[in-house]
Amino acid sequence: METQILSRSRGWLERAKQYIEAGEVVAFHTETVYGLGANAFSDEAVLKIFALKGRPADNPLIVHVHRAYDISPLIDGEPPYAAALRSAFLPGPLTMVYPSTGKVSKYVSCGLNTLAIRVPSSPTAQAFLKAVDLPVAAPSANLSKHVSPVTARHVFDDFNGKIPLILDGGACSGGIESTVLDCTGDIPQILREGLVTREMIASVAGECGVYRPKTGERPKSPGMAYKHYAPRCKTAYFGREELEKAIECYEKEAKTGVPCFLCESEVCALLKDRRTLDLGGTPEEMARRLYALLRKGEEQATLLIGVEPREKGGVMAGVMNRMKRAFGVEHGTKES
Repeated sequence: METQILSRSRGWLERAKQYIEAGEVVAFHTETVYGLGANAFSDEAVLKIFALKGRPADNPLIVHVHRAYDISPLIDGEPPYAAALRSAFLPGPLTMVYPSTGKVSKYVSCGLNTLAIRVPSSPTAQAFLKAVDLPVAAPSANLSKHVSPVTARHVFDDFNGKIPLILDGGACSGGIESTVLDCTGDIPQILREGLVTREMIASVAGECGVYRPKTGERPKSPGMAYKHYAPRCKTAYFGREELEKAIECYEKEAKTGVPCFLCESEVCALLKDRRTLDLGGTPEEMARRLYALLRKGEEQATLLIGVEPREKGGVMAGVMNRMKRAFGVEHGTKES
């Protein structure tokens, strides 16, 4: 199979629609990361996503729709705060989880009685979704556990010859996946942190919780696996207060390999002539740059050394979630 990358050109959306209607999988740009989309009503098409990615069968998918799509047949009601949140944040990087009516393929939600729905703000995504005019199930367009893609080339690197089409909308501006919000209870609960923060949600809904999964529990949302978003090289991870240990790790690897730091700007400045990948100085910069730099690091380094950023709240909660999972850690120092 030949994989084509198309940006806005004559017939590009008609071609995408034909592939979706034929049960094929099409990658497309969103404001967060590129998605790997298929007809959410088709069991065969949805299962093709899992097979292509090598995705675990218990890891649910998100359904994407255009801004004017009527989701009422897909969901079994919504609390008043959900309508207010949709008005405030959609289209945008927020996925909302509702009770499901079971209209889409059972494989989308992996047996759960809920359905995750997102309305991306990317013009490319909106044009694509409007053209197909049906719910498109789409996880991130990367091989399972690999770093999420923020350019069409990243998608091509993982799926060349495996999918027919990539809709290129340029580099993703957000850089990390959407916030996933459970809207099935009396108050909204964040299942996966992202660019729409707890504080932002609480300002509209009045309050907002953060769900903490129990050991061994089935995932309620994409991105809850322990090691995820991982580069294909050795990794090590250090807290900000462990910088001297991180430097020792770097010097040890430098004797036989090619180490590189992944850290915020102020730490890069302290590392002088050592190899660094600069995440930036603001939470938004770090979100936007993280996945691109993880992909760059796996190409250039034998060991990628992450140093934990200083700031933790707001958007950084989502950045830290992805960064720790990329390095295979939840707490403390980890080498892999």
